Order: sequence, then structure tokens, then C-alpha cells
Amino acid sequence: MIVNGIQNMDATGAQAVTSVTGQGGDFSSYLQTTASLEQIFDEASKKYNVPKNLIKAIAKAESDFRPNATSKAGAQGIMQLMPATARELGVTDSYDPYQNIMGGTKYISQMLEKYNGDISLALAAYNAGSNNVAKYGGIPPFKETQNYVVKVTQYMNEGVSAPNASYTVNGSNAAAANNSGVQAASVEEAEEKYYESILEQLFSYEDYLKFIELYTKMLEVQQEKEEQQQQQQQEEQSDSYRAYQDLKYSPVAVNLLGGSV
Repeated sequence: MIVNGIQNMDATGAQAVTSVTGQGGDFSSYLQTTASLEQIFDEASKKYNVPKNLIKAIAKAESDFRPNATSKAGAQGIMQLMPATARELGVTDSYDPYQNIMGGTKYISQMLEKYNGDISLALAAYNAGSNNVAKYGGIPPFKETQNYVVKVTQYMNEGVSAPNASYTVNGSNAAAANNSGVQAASVEEAEEKYYESILEQLFSYEDYLKFIELYTKMLEVQQEKEEQQQQQQQEEQSDSYRAYQDLKYSPVAVNLLGGSV
């Protein structure tokens, strides 16, 4: 499924509402205000040119609109952002509904741009990562991802209603969500840093040095073993050749073999 005119359309075709952050988008000028989830989705849709129904469908599938949701893998908030990805998107508090929705919308907008508006591939990348989409040349053969794409697409087509709840939007949080002074890295860089952070949690730098030392010793032992085997083979071949020569020119051997060796 391809989004038509993603870059210049209102998400639902409905008349755009007034920005939560006010005219000009200067988030820092607002000390505090409140916004409903619908207003936040409207704001995110307008800012990143992503269909509002798509954003809401992702939020429904990811967390059922629960701001405090946390997955077993560590994904956080309404749009279930991984901590490393959230940081790269400029989100300082993943449990803040405004920041989380803005960050998740920016992320899916990057995926849509990457896959030329193909919603299915963008959703697959949102769920399983763009590396897996590239690896399998399309939606990965993971049951979870395939079901996810179907579920979100169905939610988007049928339409979902966000809970009638309002949340406080602080100027500092909104500024962070709007990347004021924060440059978000590319999706590939965000994913790379995420996996690096996982490795850092599993292995310390000291463990890495020990591994390199052990690996180097293993290579040295293997190389020494191969050299010994080659030398032994050469010695065996040399001994066999000398024995053959001795037999060839031995008068006794010549007589026993009828004069020919």
C-alpha cells in the first residue's frame, strides 16, 4: 500500500486543527499547557506529513494508547520507542505522551520516506528494523512482524479512537520533542547505536580486550599447528623418497624383484 501525496496531505483529509504549540512552533515560549491525545496526533500528523489514522493505528497496536507502557524488550510509551532510538529522535522522556508521539511519528515518517511511501514496508521496519527488511527483500518472514503489519493496516483502514484524555505539555519537553537544538541521526545510525548499546550492556571494554587477546592466541596456536603438520608431511615425504632411492639401488632388492625396481 502506498501513501498518496504523503508530503503534502492532511492525515485524515480533515481540516487541520490549531497547533498545540502555537503559531510559529516556538515550543520554549510555552511554560505549560494541556493537550488531548487527538490534538497531539493532529500536531504530529501536520508536522511530519504522516496520515493521522496511521499514527493512531500504530499507537493502538503498540500500547493501546497507554503512556506508561513498557515492553519486555524495553520499548517505552505510547509509540513504544526503544531508549536508544528515542535519544536519536530527540526524545528526552519517552513516557511523556507529546514527546513520544512526536518521536514515533518522526520515526515512521523516516521509514515512509525510505520506502517511497510503502506503508507495509514502513510498518515492517518499525517493528523488525530496516536491516531485516533489507535482508529479506520485503516484509521479514517473522510471524510477529507479519501479524503486526496486518493489524496496524486494519486499524488504519477502519479507524481507531484515542482515549479522551488530556496531558500536560511542558515547554521544555515540547522543545525536546521538536528537536530544538537536537539533530536526530539517520535511521541507520540510530539502529547501529542501539545495537552498540546492547553490546555495551553485555560486554565491557575489558571483556573486549580479553576476547581479542584470546582470539589472537587461538590464531597463533592454529598457525603453529598447521606449520608443524606441513613440516611433518615434508619430512615424511623426504623419508619415503630416501627409502625408495635406497631400495632402487640396492643389489639385494634388485635381485629379489627380478632386476627391476
